[in-house]
Amino acid sequence: MEYYETKHMPMVAELLGSNLVKYTIEKGLASGIPNQQLPYTAIGTFYVKRLDDYQAAIGPNRDAIRTDFANYTNIAPVILVSEVVR
Repeated sequence: MEYYETKHMPMVAELLGSNLVKYTIEKGLASGIPNQQLPYTAIGTFYVKRLDDYQAAIGPNRDAIRTDFANYTNIAPVILVSEVVR
């Protein structure tokens, strides 16, 4: 978690540059059902101004970002691009 918080997420945030509004990191504590495994260990969210600028920043750096996964997890990350509607 420390690596994710202090290295990985800031690295990706830097790639996003001025398109980045903010980012958040959530650390999973418990599932919705007692004594059941967490569905996610952590959730990192990047809030950006424009989707195409996000894609332009991430695309050429995709391999470096994916290679860095091994520095903090052996779980295959789930990536979701979404829109805040409220």
